[in-house]
Parts: sequence; C-alpha cells; structure tokens
Amino acid sequence: MPRLNLHLLSDSTGETLEAIAKAALAQFEGADVVRHFWPMVRSQQHLDRIMGDVAANPGLVFYTMASAELRLKLEERCGVLGLPVVAVLDHAIGALESALGQHPRARPGRQHVMNEAYFARVDAIHYTIAHDDGVAWEDWEEADIVLAGVSRTSKTPTSIYLANRGYKVANIPIVVESPPPTALFGLKHPMVVGLTTAPDRLIQVRRNRLLSLNQAPETAYVDADRVARELAFARRMYADNDWPVIDVTRRSIEETAAAVINLYNQSRTPKDFGAL
Repeated sequence: MPRLNLHLLSDSTGETLEAIAKAALAQFEGADVVRHFWPMVRSQQHLDRIMGDVAANPGLVFYTMASAELRLKLEERCGVLGLPVVAVLDHAIGALESALGQHPRARPGRQHVMNEAYFARVDAIHYTIAHDDGVAWEDWEEADIVLAGVSRTSKTPTSIYLANRGYKVANIPIVVESPPPTALFGLKHPMVVGLTTAPDRLIQVRRNRLLSLNQAPETAYVDADRVARELAFARRMYADNDWPVIDVTRRSIEETAAAVINLYNQSRTPKDFGAL
C-alpha cells in the first residue's frame, strides 16, 4: 500500500477536521498516511506558504474554510497541482441549509464561540478534575454523573471525556477494604453508573500499569482470586443500589462515554407522558 500525504487545512482550530479525518481513516486498516495539519489559515499569505509544502508532498487535501475567497484560491491551486481537494463539511451544511431554509454564516471558528455553553463546559471540567478518585465527596450532589468502579476500569479518562462534553462528573474507586462514603448511596440529583470489566482484561491492564511504574508485576493487585472478589463486590453493590452497569472490557473511552450519555438521557426522559 503506497504512502498517502493527507493535508488538513482549517481556518479555525481544526478540531472538527481532525476528528472527521480520524474517523474516516479508522476504516482503512494498516493505511500508511502522513497527516499534515494546518490550522488557523485565514489569509492569502498563509495559504501561499502552506501550498509550498503541499506541492512538495502531494496527496489528498481536506479542508474546512468559511471564506469563499480562500476556498476558491485553495481549490484553484490544488487544481493546478492535480490534487484532489475535499470540503468535508459542505454536504452536511448544504443539507442543513435546505432543511432550515437559512443561509449559513461564513464565520470561521463559529463552533468555538465563548457563549454560555462554553463556560458551562469549562465549569464541568473544573468540577470533574476536583472530584476525581473519591475526592470532595461532600459536593457529589452537584454532579450530573458519578462513576463507580474498581481500580483501572477507566473511571478518570471517561470522566474527563464526559466533562469535555459538558457533564459534571465525580468518580469513586470501589475498594473491598474501604467502603465508599455513605453519601454515595443517598444521592438524589446525579446518576450513579457502575463500571465493570472482565477479570483477565483487568489483570492485564493492572500488570501493564505496574510495569510502567517500574514496580513488580506480580502482587496482590493482580492476583486472580483477589481481582475476582473485587469485581464481585462491586457488582453486588451496583445490584443492591439498582445502578446501571457498563462493561468496559471491549469499549474505548469514547464508547463508554457514549453509553453513559445514553443512560443519562434516558434517566432524564419523563416516563409518564400522561403527567406532562
């Protein structure tokens, strides 16, 4: 398989463009792709500088640009070089324009406007960082979601991912020898979700963690019987409290977070529509 140079040009942070490219590339296993990332392209001079590298490393060009003038210049330059160029959001924007009967505003970085939702997301991130690993349990009632699970069930990275989506998240480790604060069992506002995983997978993750810390890879932390007891203890706690459970064994952080959000939305949907 030949190497492909993929140029990503954006007039904003390029976050959206990178996510689209990553999702598309995931469908091509083993593809040899070199990504060239060009964010904040907002002038003819900047575009001219970039096109030198594009010409030196010909390949495929993806772009998200609001300026009609820059879009035209980019497409003209790529046409001269004989390179395919793709405006990755055009189909989605066109469909929305047709459905809404409204012309899009050609303003770069519009999705990053510092509005009320932006500051709410920042607040969620601050809250989540301050309530990691069972810290500050006195404030858990302010959370949207509380994640519970034994050590190395991806509580922290899942919490941070959810915080970036605007959810205030606290997480608590479930330890057989150290029961969680009683406040956990009386929460009214947050949805508590239990995370679990397969014992073999948990042992593997824990052993890799020990090795990364230059610690002995064979301790009680990875003992098969002990791990099985931990997981069973946690599952009983989830069942006793009627908490929804997500098995993270074969899930990425993104997939686990999506499952949590789905549960959260379901929990907030009125079930008795006749009472509305």
